[in-house]
Amino acid sequence: MNIKCLAVDDEPLAIDLLTSYICKIPELQLVGTHSNPFHALDTLRNTDVDLLFLDINMPEMHGIELYKRIPHPPKVIFITAYDQYAAQGFEVDAIDYLIKPVSFSRFATAINKAIDRIRIQNRKNDFIFVRSEHSIIKVSLDEVYYIEGYKDYVKIHTTSGNPILTITSIKAIETLLPDNFLRIHKSFIIAIDKIIAIRKGKVLIKDKYIPIGDSYREIFARNVLEGRKIEETRSLVTGR
Repeated sequence: MNIKCLAVDDEPLAIDLLTSYICKIPELQLVGTHSNPFHALDTLRNTDVDLLFLDINMPEMHGIELYKRIPHPPKVIFITAYDQYAAQGFEVDAIDYLIKPVSFSRFATAINKAIDRIRIQNRKNDFIFVRSEHSIIKVSLDEVYYIEGYKDYVKIHTTSGNPILTITSIKAIETLLPDNFLRIHKSFIIAIDKIIAIRKGKVLIKDKYIPIGDSYREIFARNVLEGRKIEETRSLVTGR
């Protein structure tokens, strides 16, 4: 596996350390470094990057703000001297959040997480297998409208009309799905290509309006709406 990386930090010593760590891991390919977040944003808009190492507290632009501006954001590992931004980092689905000074062993642990996540993302699976009652059932992903999570089980809604019930968690199902599926609520994962309409903070799929959770709205806007010439994008997502 060849993972293309970009490192962004306003501290030259931090960039040097990151570069040395990246060079020690064969799976990583460093495509560039930036101390200026605006220059980094230009690179991210024009270069394929799989994994971003991103400082948070930079004078020109906050790292999380930079990440939210990327049209099709790569996986991200935040590296910072401050721990108060951790919650915000994980809200944008960060793989890890490293506190400076970062040891190589801690860095390597984060990279193992990244490799696992990217490997799953790159799978070209057309189907998954789930356990339902006393059988293991093959589910064709192009037939899935959306997935609904309950306390002790998950309901998979498909074009066949009969939902498939499986005793697992929505989080476990999420790890098996390719990029055309997106979690938009703590209880819902949708097939992006099955969206019919967006109205007042909800998406219409088949005959059901599914709510977009407050903490998922930025992710939804970035992954579904950005670059698709939809007017009044923000009001469509927020319902305001």
